[in-house]
Amino acid sequence: MRFFVDTADVEAIAELNDLGMVDGVTTNPSLILKSGRDILEVTKEICGIVSGPVSAEVVALKAEDMIAEGRKLAEIAENIAVKVPLTWDGLKTCKVLSGEGFMVNVTLCFSANQALLAAKAGATFISPFIGRLDDINLDGLELIGDIRQIYDNYGFDTQILAASVRTANHVTQCALIGADVMTAPPNVIKAMASHVLTDKGLDQFMKDWAKTGQKIL
Repeated sequence: MRFFVDTADVEAIAELNDLGMVDGVTTNPSLILKSGRDILEVTKEICGIVSGPVSAEVVALKAEDMIAEGRKLAEIAENIAVKVPLTWDGLKTCKVLSGEGFMVNVTLCFSANQALLAAKAGATFISPFIGRLDDINLDGLELIGDIRQIYDNYGFDTQILAASVRTANHVTQCALIGADVMTAPPNVIKAMASHVLTDKGLDQFMKDWAKTGQKIL
């Protein structure tokens, strides 16, 4: 499973990229707002840090305007994936832009039917939102499983990009189900390294080492 990081914080992206923990980046208008930077400027910088897909989202609502914005965003770098919402106009945009050879990430997916439509429209990625479904007492992970089965049934090439990933357990379950990609904030990726028994074991090792009176350096 590939790891995308869900942020527009270039320092956080660079840190994870140096560790080999980043295969791509996802951004959205909310993350751009949080960065406080110009969308074209920060997206170009991110594209220079990572070699994998960098999702940049359109903000128009009508297909004609989405297509124009998508083409503009795609000019930033070759690794741009134009991000469009899963609306009828978004699907029209996906069909046009994917037909022109651009990567397209169809976002805000909350049902298997939506994912099926996106695949038929030629989406490179489909982004089902796990956490937001959990927020309304629906099973976001079940949706990942449904999409996986449908795509496998019919041989769709669209990659499942598990989004709205909020916990390390979400990552584990997505990997077990067979999501192609997951995107999560930097803190969630870092949390995957944490375990209480690791901390406990390290603490004991350090206490025992101190008793030896030895040094390695």
